[in-house]
Amino acid sequence: MGRKLRYLGPSERAEIERLHNGGAPAAAIAERIGYHTATIYRELPNGYTGAVDEYGRRVYSAEVAQRAFERNIKRRGERAAAN
Repeated sequence: MGRKLRYLGPSERAEIERLHNGGAPAAAIAERIGYHTATIYRELPNGYTGAVDEYGRRVYSAEVAQRAFERNIKRRGERAAAN
């Protein structure tokens, strides 16, 4: 039987933001929020703001990532309705 799809929610994205911007590695973030490490690696580029912190790490924003998610879901729905 297949897996049930789970999307990251705003609270998980906020936790990713707090941990990533605090310097935690993706594996630690994944363990903390209960998702696979690959999910975190795929999610991080969706929320990058273009800014970098004092250590040269890209800054992640939960709000930017959530907007990208909502935009993609809306686009997917429009595309599915056109077919």
